[in-house]
Amino acid sequence: MIEKMKMVHIVTSASRKEEMLKALRDAGVMHLAEKQSADREVTERFQTLSRTAMALRDYAEPKQKGSEEILSDDDFKKMYSGVLDAIDRKAALGQEISASNTELDRISAWGDFSPAELKKLREDGFDFHFYRMGEKEYQALAESDVKYIRLAPIDKMKTVAVMGTLPAEIPGTEFVPPEKSISELNAGIEAANAEIAECDKVLKDASIYDASFKAQMLKTQNEELFSSAGATAQSDGDFVWLSGYVPEVDMDKFKAMAESCGCAWAAEDVAEDDEHIPTKLRFNKVSQLIQPVFDILGILPGYREQDISMWFFLFFTLFFAMIIGDGAYGVLILILAIVLRVKQGKGTTVTFLLFVLSIATIVWGAVTGTWFGMESAMNVPFLKALVIPSLATYPEYFGLTATVTQNAIMKFSFSIGAIQMALGSILSIKKKIPEKDLSWVADLGWTIAIIAMYLLALNLVIHENISLVPVFAMIGVAFVLVLLFGGMSPDKTFGQGLKAGLANAFTDFLDTISCFGNVMSYIRLFAVGMAGVAISQSFNGIAAGMHGPLIILGVVVVLIGHALNIVMCFLSVVVHGVRLNVLEFSGQVGLEWTGIPYEPFKKLNK
Repeated sequence: MIEKMKMVHIVTSASRKEEMLKALRDAGVMHLAEKQSADREVTERFQTLSRTAMALRDYAEPKQKGSEEILSDDDFKKMYSGVLDAIDRKAALGQEISASNTELDRISAWGDFSPAELKKLREDGFDFHFYRMGEKEYQALAESDVKYIRLAPIDKMKTVAVMGTLPAEIPGTEFVPPEKSISELNAGIEAANAEIAECDKVLKDASIYDASFKAQMLKTQNEELFSSAGATAQSDGDFVWLSGYVPEVDMDKFKAMAESCGCAWAAEDVAEDDEHIPTKLRFNKVSQLIQPVFDILGILPGYREQDISMWFFLFFTLFFAMIIGDGAYGVLILILAIVLRVKQGKGTTVTFLLFVLSIATIVWGAVTGTWFGMESAMNVPFLKALVIPSLATYPEYFGLTATVTQNAIMKFSFSIGAIQMALGSILSIKKKIPEKDLSWVADLGWTIAIIAMYLLALNLVIHENISLVPVFAMIGVAFVLVLLFGGMSPDKTFGQGLKAGLANAFTDFLDTISCFGNVMSYIRLFAVGMAGVAISQSFNGIAAGMHGPLIILGVVVVLIGHALNIVMCFLSVVVHGVRLNVLEFSGQVGLEWTGIPYEPFKKLNK
């Protein structure tokens, strides 16, 4: 369920601001209504620590064991300073080497001469300039009065040394002598590489202190949160105050905190028009298993929306089992869950979720007779006895045709869709009646429409003998209820709501048509599951045709094929299984997932 929130205000004298902030942080129950940016220096320190810790991981040996010891602040500061110096020095040395290599590329063709000697010649009055030129320009130079010395050609071009500069009528490419010779540049590169090796040693030695970096990052992150809260606090010079949200169940803790630090406080119900109230979900032992899915998808119901965690979990589990569809895949997921459980030493929400999903998949695979897509599994009496004939993947073993079983699974999919969508409308009705919101009648209309569309789908897709006259009558009644009551709300009179509903006539008409599409969309549970079986059978068939020495290749084909199929099945769960909950079901509930996460001001421990 969604925890009820209270808007609270706490105030103290300006001189006791830090004491109040520490007390609030220790209590850890107040979600600040506004949050200002933390001090820039603290924020930049956290970012630098994070980048440095990430960079040091590149220097850690693959089998190197990190130090579990947490360095003291002074020892860490000394080590960290050396690491930053090493990183900066290594970057500077890299630039020096790059510049030296560029210079070597430019001057290497001129040979290893001494720039110092050229500089001395210029100081003695011999201002030599060096040029490269083509044959035509060289002939023009030879016929002129310019004094020059011919040098060895470079890149098949004439090369000369001229006292002074060439006249404008004789073009040439001037070579600017370097500051250092080739041997000096090479020596500099060698020295830089040696210094880089020393920097690498410093960084490699520091790479074992990942735990210390995490501890310092956590400390800095808490400083950042404290700084942000301090910047958020408002003041008039004499007093300092903060406003925020506290769950109603934690109000006693908040009151005790305020009294212990001598702060004045006030609490009130949240305003009806407040759109910034955070959402805190309270899960039970079952519904909490869906929390990892919520976290991965980044979805959260709004404060005034409904908590459908339990229903989301139940339907998601069923959709997961039907989409994965193979009992053997369920066994593999179960093995993965067991390995994680043993490795972690204690159960986590993720591992328990995997246990539930794997068992559900095994059950679905058992009742459909799907084990790695192998038809031969039906030759095993035990596995065959588990199958429900009308849902069998291989119906011929039970005296049925493929059409019969496929129609049964499609009907099951449509039934699940109709139940889920109708449940969504009922949940919406349950919420609106206490609020005296007459639009609940429109939700009743949608419930009728869903049932009618379900019967229509059975008639059109599975060709069940269903009279369409009462079906269309139900659709008509549903449309009228939606049209007349869809615009109602507690803040409108009956006439205003009626007018608003009639104004949406065309939209309601399109929504009624889309209702049929929503029911039909649940056929994806059948289609995606069948596609997974077909892919398994295809790879099994390819491998079955390989004999003799090719058996090894056949094994590889089966392993790779089923691995790819499992990956695609998981992607299908995200694309299809989640969609049915987040869009179709949530749409009927009226849930838009607009929640703001409840993030109380507190001291983080990880």
